[in-house]
Amino acid sequence: MDRRGFLASLIGCSALSIYMLNKANAAIYQNITELNEKFIRENAPDGVYWDALHKHFIFQDDLIMMNNGTVGPMPEPVFNTLVKYFKVQATNPFDCYNYFPKKREEVREKLAKFINAAPDEVVINRNTTEGMNLIASGLDLKEGDEVLISSHEHPAGIHPWKMREKRYGIKVTEVSLGVPPKSVDEIIKSFKNAITPRTKVISISHTVYITGLIAPIKELSDLAHENGIFLLADSAHGIGMLNIDVKTLGIDALASSPYKWLGAPTGCGLLYVRKDVQDIIWPSIASSGWDTHEDASRFETLGQRADPLIFSLGEALDFQNIIGKDRIERRIKTLAGYLKKELQSIPKVRLHTSLNTYLSGGLTAFSISGVDPERIVSFLREKYNIVIRTIGRESDNTQGVRVSTNVYVSFKHIDMLLEGVNHLARRGT
Repeated sequence: MDRRGFLASLIGCSALSIYMLNKANAAIYQNITELNEKFIRENAPDGVYWDALHKHFIFQDDLIMMNNGTVGPMPEPVFNTLVKYFKVQATNPFDCYNYFPKKREEVREKLAKFINAAPDEVVINRNTTEGMNLIASGLDLKEGDEVLISSHEHPAGIHPWKMREKRYGIKVTEVSLGVPPKSVDEIIKSFKNAITPRTKVISISHTVYITGLIAPIKELSDLAHENGIFLLADSAHGIGMLNIDVKTLGIDALASSPYKWLGAPTGCGLLYVRKDVQDIIWPSIASSGWDTHEDASRFETLGQRADPLIFSLGEALDFQNIIGKDRIERRIKTLAGYLKKELQSIPKVRLHTSLNTYLSGGLTAFSISGVDPERIVSFLREKYNIVIRTIGRESDNTQGVRVSTNVYVSFKHIDMLLEGVNHLARRGT
């Protein structure tokens, strides 16, 4: 059975055995291992290594997915694992409460190691929004206490605090950021100037969805802790894009969505809560253990879960680990750097994303003077089968489009996109 036939039968719910799924995954990892050995000296080659890796993603009709910043594709091993464990759940529900809990903890340990945390600091939830809400509702803030956010936050980084402001009288203050900011110092200075004696929390996007900024979280954490302030990072795009080390970043809490860049299925998220601050956060959902668990599991008393999603998250971590987190980050930034450099040379194009690799990652936002962002999105999809998305707001000069350059994207794909942008910039419509 060839690859296309295999996937067709799998998606068609054929009676494929768990043995066959395991065998398929083993073959994929053997292929990547052989590629690693062959190209060991090349950290980000464009050519056979990444082309071969691209074949382990399941794309329909030659789709060029350059919007994994919303939802990304699953590599084949992740999809296979998802099917395998849903089959176990369907045919032997006993394992859902006998075998699954132990395997869930194995995934937690794997996830903790991936971000350099302890397992008792990691919560496996549904997405970044849930994590941001848990911290925002759980901190014991009083009327008049202040929370600083940036001017480019995702709604999940704004509305949990706005709801508390409306309900309990805390104060939410917005700190303006440039498009793009010129330097780390510019960002730090803006937040430093905004701090008052009532400031209790800085809640900021680590990976800014609207401009592609990678905020200097380590420096902001230092600033926050010098002033006795809690630092919460919305890193929705971080896991899988960047080699995240929560200890180096120095944050108190971080929320992320592994189904964007990591290749996990939707429905599983990450919340890191530093051990030293867990006692000052109330759980938002209470069941057995909310008041007795002595670690981050107190924030995860949700009852039965869709465990196959969690096990597939573990598989996505394995897939990234065998390639290498540093190698992946380097590849993503290499692609984005090429895209930004070429976009900058096209008349009428304005970059919203910094050229500084410390302040940017795999998200690139831009606009074309005189061309509606919706037109850019539809033209690229119709002519090249490239998927990107509109982004931003006219009110703060961020309105445009956003491109994601994950590891399955090639320079050839980027050149196709650039050809389309050049065409639209020349014609002006």
